[in-house]
Parts: sequence; structure tokens; C-alpha cells
Amino acid sequence: MMAQLPDPIADSAARGAGSTTTGRHAAAVAGLPWEDRRAFEDVRRGRIASIEPPVVRDSTGRVVFDLTTYDFVDGQAPATVHPSLWRIAQLHRNHGLFEVTEGVYQVRGYDAANMTVVAGERGYVVIDPLTCVESSAAALDLVRRHLGDRPVTAVVHTHCHIDHFGGVKGVVDEADVRAGRVPVVAPVGFYEHAVSENVSAGVAMGRRSGFMFGGALPKGARGHVMNGSCAAVATGRKSLIRPTHEVTRTGEELVLDGVRFVFQYVPDTEAPAEMNFHLPERRALCMAELINHHMHNLYTLRGAPVRNAVAWSAAIDEALRLYGDASDVMFIGHGWPVWGQQQIAELLGMHRDLYRYLHDETLRLANHGYTPNEIAELIELPEPLDAYWANRGTYGATSHNVKAVYQHYLGWFDGNPANLDPLPPAQAGRRYVELMGGIDTVVDHARTAHETGEDRWAAELLGHALAADPDHRPARLLQADVFEQLGYQAEAAPWRNFYLVGAQELRHGTPSGRPADGASPDLVAGMTPEMLLDYLAIRLNGPRAAAARLRLELVISGDRPGQAEDRYLLIVENGILRYARPPFTETPTGSLRIRHAALADLAYGAATLDELLAKDTARVDGDRTDLDTLLGLLDTFTGAFEVVLPNLR
Repeated sequence: MMAQLPDPIADSAARGAGSTTTGRHAAAVAGLPWEDRRAFEDVRRGRIASIEPPVVRDSTGRVVFDLTTYDFVDGQAPATVHPSLWRIAQLHRNHGLFEVTEGVYQVRGYDAANMTVVAGERGYVVIDPLTCVESSAAALDLVRRHLGDRPVTAVVHTHCHIDHFGGVKGVVDEADVRAGRVPVVAPVGFYEHAVSENVSAGVAMGRRSGFMFGGALPKGARGHVMNGSCAAVATGRKSLIRPTHEVTRTGEELVLDGVRFVFQYVPDTEAPAEMNFHLPERRALCMAELINHHMHNLYTLRGAPVRNAVAWSAAIDEALRLYGDASDVMFIGHGWPVWGQQQIAELLGMHRDLYRYLHDETLRLANHGYTPNEIAELIELPEPLDAYWANRGTYGATSHNVKAVYQHYLGWFDGNPANLDPLPPAQAGRRYVELMGGIDTVVDHARTAHETGEDRWAAELLGHALAADPDHRPARLLQADVFEQLGYQAEAAPWRNFYLVGAQELRHGTPSGRPADGASPDLVAGMTPEMLLDYLAIRLNGPRAAAARLRLELVISGDRPGQAEDRYLLIVENGILRYARPPFTETPTGSLRIRHAALADLAYGAATLDELLAKDTARVDGDRTDLDTLLGLLDTFTGAFEVVLPNLR
């Protein structure tokens, strides 16, 4: 792990925009439809009230969301921010309680997503209660103060991403759900995906999320401007309640608190479990996150399974056919609604054609033999799609989305044998540097490229130099300057954040890591024992465990009285950990009796066995030797690995 560099301020300070950056921004200004101001009218329409100042705190007073830190996003775009990104950042600064149509309201601007409230006969049906308990409770309080103090009578989760369900316990008591007083509706598969997402590769994904969302960047025109689909994400307590009803098909209808909901089931689109819905009596269509005011990600840079572009496009087309003529307003999970059948049809059609074009054109070029990098260089959206504001790549980007389509069908290999077994970066870097005459010569060439606006080439040269010598100070600082300009030039917020976090770490060092925290208690409660054991198996150090042969009984008790026990035989051999259910064919050497939540803490490295034994949440029966051997063979994931520099030296 790289130690922090003692850089003087002259080396470590963020730079301004270079002439290449300002030139590219000027070209963007010339090519975009700035006269179209509909979004600035729509984003303010129906505003009733707001939280002032727009700050949400938890019970201890800690700030979990603060929109005031983005007050700098005002006026003309500075030279250090792409004009299109600046525009959508301005739009996402609008916050408050808004009327969508009669009986339908949204709270926007206090978390990553929107919370929608539908007024029913007795109370409120809440759709997508935000990321955390504190922000959703604040949103509901705003609703009640201005629309009336009525109960929450139902909750609807449109999909399984945590910014749309994590705040559920801020709007409803789980006891009321379990007693059947408040239904919780979600698409089939929601609960399993909500629990399992980010588990197996969670530490790596978390480290990369720090780059994608730029949480460590200072807020400002030279730092963090927004996340792409929102200003930022609230950082409070996450929660989850198991749904009481699962939607399984398009056309399924439910009456919730006297309001008729007609669902469109759209799995494996923007999320593996997702649904839209129509409110026929209110002529309102909810498109969840299939529709946005930006291009979305077919592949998210934090790391996640590639999304199905053709299924996504087809689901939008189906929604247009089913509900277009019956809708006067459309609202979505991020951003503002659109009103009028013509504008609804326009946005649906443009998004449908956007994802279909990316899909079809990528495969057309792949079938001509072009590789992912070549396709990304060749594809440009047709002018009608490209010039439409809601298709702009301020979150997803054409370049990485076409690579996602290629990967979905053909995988990581581009077919060239030269790329079948490449050297790891450090080995290749040393050879490139030697071939080019030494690292100082490489840096000189990169500096010339940077000064002449060839920043992509400069970044590639310096990538080899730093792979060869990560401690080379001039290469680090020059690469930071290069990344910074590429970040300033980026229209996509995740690209900007990746570049700027990379620059920050090159100048100041990689942040020190810490063992992974335990997951949210609500998420842990939903994890099956198999999920926890699979994660434990990932932590097993295969080479060190190759000669081990262990047999252990694991008895898992529920965290609530009356829950049944689960028994497993843990088997370690051939460098892997696997498990079997009774009846056991082999005799274990010892037994670990442990509560479900304690097993989660043990699996995640949030607690040691001795700590759990001291708290009476675990007990060892019989010989403990094999159990201690197993625990000693587990890796601890700190998230402190390099991203910009090679880990294998």
C-alpha cells in the first residue's frame, strides 16, 4: 500500500482547466440545444414546500445529507466542469415537496432518489422510501406537515437498488407490516437481490464506488459536482422489510388504500428485479428507473453484472404501447416528472431508441470484427438521439455502454491472441519503460502529449511508467495533472469522479483501509446461512488452505425466539470451503453453535470468535483446533488496495 506523499502545496493542489479542456467545452456548448429550457420549467412545477435549509440529520445530530454543499452550482459553467454536466447538476439542486398530479406527490432533493406519495382513502401509499431511515423520515414529515398527518397505508418498492428501499423503516413500523396492517409490494426476486447485491465482491465494489461517486472529493468546481443521477447519497441507517406481496407479471392489479395500481413487470433491465406501474384513475405512469433525464449505465463503473440493453429497450416500448395514451404525467425514480402525452411519448421513445441503438450498432460492428475499444471509438449517436437532453451521457456514457453490450454477448476477450494472455501491468510497464529509454524519457514524452492536448495518450504512457515505478514522483504528479484535465473534460459524472479521485490518490496517497464493517442488521437478517457461508468461502486463502483437511459442525440459531436451527457440515479440502446439510456422512471434530447475526459478524470480519464467545452469541463444543485453523486461514479484506497503481509488483 502506498504511503501518503509529503507533497508541497504547489505539487498537490488542483489545477485549473487547460486550453484543450476549454476548447472541448466550447465545442460542446456549440453543439447542444441550450435553447430547450423545458426541464428548468418542469423541475420547479408543482412545488409546495421544502426543508430549509436542505439538511437532514440523524438522532445524534450527525448530518446524513446536506444539499447546501452544492450551492456553488450556480450561474455559467466554470471551465473545470463540462457544460452539460453543470446543467444537470443545477437541475438536481431543486428540492422540496412537489405535486405531480392530483393525489400524487414527490419529495425530491434529500437523498439519491425520489420518494413518491400517493394519497389514498385513509392515508399515504409510499413509493421508494429512499436510501436511509433518516432521509425517508424527514421526507414523510415534510409530507405530513403540508398535506396532512395521515398514516402510511402501503409501501411499494419499484426495484432492488438500496436507494429505493433502504429508508423503509423511516416510514413504516415493521410490526404493522408483520401484523398485516400495512402491505409492502415489490417485484418477485426483490428481497433476494436486495440482500445479495454487493455481497460477494462487496469490498472491491465499495472501493470502486469511492471512485465512481467521489465521496472523498472536496465539493466544488474543481472537485465533486454531482453523482450523475443525483447530487449525492444520504449516509444514514439502512433498513429492509420483507415484502408481503410480490408482483410476478405485467397486467397484475392491486388496490392499495382505494387506489388502483396496474403493474408492468420488467426484470433484468435496469435492475434484476424491477417493475413500473400505472395509476389509471389518475392517468399517471411511474417508470421507476427505466427512464431518466440522462443516459443510464448498461455497465456501472463500480462493478456489477452487465444490464440487458435490448430487454431494457423492449420494456420501454411495451410501456409506451400499454400506457402512453392513458397517461397525462410520467414520474420516475430520479429527477422530475414530465407532463403531456406528447412529451411522455417523446421521452419514452428517445430512451427506447437510445438503448436499442447502442445494442444493435455494437453488435453490427462486432459482426464486422471490430473489438470493444474500436467500437467505442467508432460509435456516435445519431443527431436526434445525441442532441436530446435526456439522452446525454452525464451518468452512463456511450463509450463504456457499448463495451458492456460487447461483454454481454462476447465477454472480455476481443479475439486477438496477443490479448489472450497479456503480462500483468507491472511486468509490461517495466518492459515498455526500458524499450522507450527509461522512465524519465517516458515522462518527457507524456508531458509533451499533455501539453499538446493528447491526454489520453499521456495517461497511457504514464500508466506504463507508474506500473514500472509507482514511487516515481514526477510521473505521479504528471499523471495526476492528466487525470484532472480528463476529469474536467468528462460529461459523465462517474468518469469525472474516477479521474479526480485518481488524481487525488496520486498526489496524496491511497487512503488507509480498515476491516470491513458488518452489514446493516436488516440486510443481515435477510441473508440466508448459505449466503454467509459462501462469503466465508471467498475469504478462505486457497493456497494456504491447500493442504488443510477440516470437518466442522455449524449450528446456526435464529435471532428471534422460536426460529428453527440450521445445521451444516463445513468441509475444507483442496483449498476450498464447502458445506453439506444433514445427514452428515463424516464426523466433525468440533461444533460451533452461533446466532445468525453473530455468524454475519464473523463472516464479514466485524468480530472475532473470542468476542462472540464473550457475548454468549457463540459457543464451541468439542475440540476447537480445526475451528481455529479455519479462522486462521481467512483473509481480511480492508479495501486498502491500489486502483491507479498495480497491486502485483
